[in-house]
Amino acid sequence: MAHARSKSDLPTKICPVCGLPFTWRKKWERCWDEVKYCSERCRRRRSQAITDD
Repeated sequence: MAHARSKSDLPTKICPVCGLPFTWRKKWERCWDEVKYCSERCRRRRSQAITDD
């Protein structure tokens, strides 16, 4: 069995809504390029973030 990566080795992105960094998750393995938001809450609030700028 392969060794697991340490959390610090995983790719990260910055959420455009809350501005916090979030780390790659196994469930995003096939769609990491499309992932933009750290959570459902931020995804739902995306239109508010765009109008606030």
